[in-house]
Amino acid sequence: MTVQFGYDKKQVIQALRYHFLMRPEIKILLIFINVFAILSAVLFAYKIIQPVSFLMFSLLWFILMLVIWRFLPASIYKRSGTFKDHFIMHFSEEVVTLETERGSKDWTWDSFSKFIESPYFFHLYFDARSFFIIPKEAFVDIAELQQVRQWMKTRITK
Repeated sequence: MTVQFGYDKKQVIQALRYHFLMRPEIKILLIFINVFAILSAVLFAYKIIQPVSFLMFSLLWFILMLVIWRFLPASIYKRSGTFKDHFIMHFSEEVVTLETERGSKDWTWDSFSKFIESPYFFHLYFDARSFFIIPKEAFVDIAELQQVRQWMKTRITK
């Protein structure tokens, strides 16, 4: 099966957000910051802390969310030329092949450590930090999409 695709900026930004929010260290950081922000609000309500402390925790929460939600995905999108290329991807039971104007690369299914499905993409991970996203809209019909999904489920087993 063969699919051809390019990337839509808004969808890629959303996929990058999804990737970051799925990272365990980001989840822990978000929980930590949210607990302190809530705790500071409670302590402020009982007049145990000064308004400045509450303001600082609120500001820290706001800055963290802004970085994760806006700045980080946008900076990665701008730095990566990959999202501006056009791709042809071939799927078979043994190999996944990616082609661009510059060349091609083959991967066996066991080259991928895991896959995640987000609303617009399949995220094929090589390791915890490097991955490739494949737009779901690139598939001609639902049967092709389900076939690739099934191959990913059965062949990416790490």
